[in-house]
Amino acid sequence: MMMGEYAHALDDKGRIVLPARFRDAFPENRLVVTKGLDGCLWLYPMAEWATMVEKLGRLPMTDPSARAFVRLFMAGAQEVEIDRQFRMTVPPRLREYAGMEKDVVLIGLTTRAELWSAERWARYQAETQAGYETMAEKMAELGL
Repeated sequence: MMMGEYAHALDDKGRIVLPARFRDAFPENRLVVTKGLDGCLWLYPMAEWATMVEKLGRLPMTDPSARAFVRLFMAGAQEVEIDRQFRMTVPPRLREYAGMEKDVVLIGLTTRAELWSAERWARYQAETQAGYETMAEKMAELGL
């Protein structure tokens, strides 16, 4: 399971070292990275990616929103290898999408991870932290 928040820096080749605590989540030494929401990237272990693709395949292609989401989500997806030092290269077009230049933050969200530019992550936290209690109330309504 992936959890926690880890600050890293992209090297000159656009690589980051994945946290040691995430290593068991990627037994195949590869993952899929794609455009996430709120300006971040989503990192999926291969098994979780297969589950997501299956769910996407069940969406009604007669629904314009479903078609558009699948197109954009899959067009942004790229399989990435994890090297022996447990580094992954963030593809240039995805770095550009997420506004990543140097400092990044990796966040574990149980079955997937998010990769943020440190600046966007700080801004997102500042914007949403004030509503944390309201969010918690909403989660209770949803059964959490």
